[in-house]
Amino acid sequence: MSQENVELVSAAFEAWNAGDMDALRNFLDPDVVQRNPEGWPEPGPLVGREAVIHNWEEARELFYTDTVEPISDFIDAGNQVVVRTTWRGAGRGPEAHLEWTLVVTLRKRRAILQEFFWDHAQALEAVGLSEQDAHAGS
Repeated sequence: MSQENVELVSAAFEAWNAGDMDALRNFLDPDVVQRNPEGWPEPGPLVGREAVIHNWEEARELFYTDTVEPISDFIDAGNQVVVRTTWRGAGRGPEAHLEWTLVVTLRKRRAILQEFFWDHAQALEAVGLSEQDAHAGS
């Protein structure tokens, strides 16, 4: 099941980069919760699929083009997947390049919780791992 979770999160990245908001909507549980990183303009938490999708659509409107790419392996943590990412956007104003670690908790093939962390070690700690554990699993 956990490898399936990694594949689901990876597919969500592909959907984002393809602009497939319907696929992203289907990936999210109707009652999903999203916790943004500390200092993010919308502190949240965001509760519910439509609130999360609305937030993502607003973020996308800032750019003509944007991508989210993994910059680490996807870490299988049971019902959670951890991945360090970069979000790059270009278009209306200065280019954006943000790095954070995403922790997605899944149930029944859908994201029920998404947590964004600026600090990778803090994200690993949130799922009960250390940097050493994460490297041992790769």
